[in-house]
Amino acid sequence: MDFRFTPEQDAFRQEILGFIRQELPANIRGGDFPYSDKNFDATMAFRKKLGQKKWIGIGWPKEYGGLGATHMQQAIFHEEMVYANAPLDPQAYQVGPAIIAYGSDFLKKKFLAATASQELIWCQGFSEPNAGSDLANLQTSAVADGDDFIINGQKIWTSLGHKATWIHVLVRTDPKAQKHKGISYFVVDMQSPGVTIRPLVNMADLHEFNEVFFTNVRVPRQNMIGELNAGWYVAMTTLENERSGARDLGNCRRMLDEVLRIYQSTKGHPGIRHDAVARHRLAEMAIELAVTRQLANRISWMHEHKAPMTREPSIVKMFGTDLQQRITQLGMQVQGLYGQARHGSPRAFEDGIVSHEYLHAVSTPISAGSNEVQRNIIATRGLGLPRG
Repeated sequence: MDFRFTPEQDAFRQEILGFIRQELPANIRGGDFPYSDKNFDATMAFRKKLGQKKWIGIGWPKEYGGLGATHMQQAIFHEEMVYANAPLDPQAYQVGPAIIAYGSDFLKKKFLAATASQELIWCQGFSEPNAGSDLANLQTSAVADGDDFIINGQKIWTSLGHKATWIHVLVRTDPKAQKHKGISYFVVDMQSPGVTIRPLVNMADLHEFNEVFFTNVRVPRQNMIGELNAGWYVAMTTLENERSGARDLGNCRRMLDEVLRIYQSTKGHPGIRHDAVARHRLAEMAIELAVTRQLANRISWMHEHKAPMTREPSIVKMFGTDLQQRITQLGMQVQGLYGQARHGSPRAFEDGIVSHEYLHAVSTPISAGSNEVQRNIIATRGLGLPRG
């Protein structure tokens, strides 16, 4: 693999950076929660501008409203957007490729162009109270009834469920089959009768997550992505797009720069550690960030060269999300007791951004497949080690 970016890739990065400087609202760029009620209109206006650039479906074929970008271009785009804290639509980058690969002509016509232009907002209905890391244990059911299916059950940790217009959801359609083989994949209108949303406020005081309940929700059969009872394999396409590594790289870059900014701007402050231990730890984080970059770029390189991947997405997901925790923990240690000051406090450095990131980073090794599961994938699929 060639570690250098081509002149065309560098030019594309500069185009993205210019767009961010011109179009991304300063309050969102500064770390304010982009999906809060006060910022949501600005968030959607920004995302619609992304749609006009065909950057919502950046990797989709042009006939579906995308840009047809290479995998490396997609990685550059996501890294810089996430670094800038730009409010992307992560579900569009997941469900879109699944519909392109497995969806019917009806689904492609109904959803791809509307998603690319941000006329609709997606959320994901995968996790359940007893089916998180072991996703195949899900119990939300869908029973055939003529040309429809009737869904009953509960989903949890549904990001942006209170704002979304549609949900892409995994359900059990054959309770007697092996658990991976009795699952189907549907898209459901969030305004359907029987859909109930209950908010979950996280420890960072953000309403991002929700519980979603389905009570006799009627869904047309034509809303199924792929074949009946084959939804698990479609979902793997979705999850593969969630574990590219570019987003983790962008997050790690931003978090480390936030810590460095505090460290450098408060030189001599008695509440900030400026000892040799802190400097060495910052250097270690910079080295680990460079490792994350190469792991993420390797994923894009392998995609472009159609190289088989087994353990690589799991490695970058595990390393990148763990690094986010290590960086924010270091940020809290560098600040000392001032790290406890939150957003809005006059004693908070940089308006408490690092303490906010520290709380948010607690969940990163769990989301998109826990890191314990990633280690199992690395061991079994990647290294061929026996189970059990």
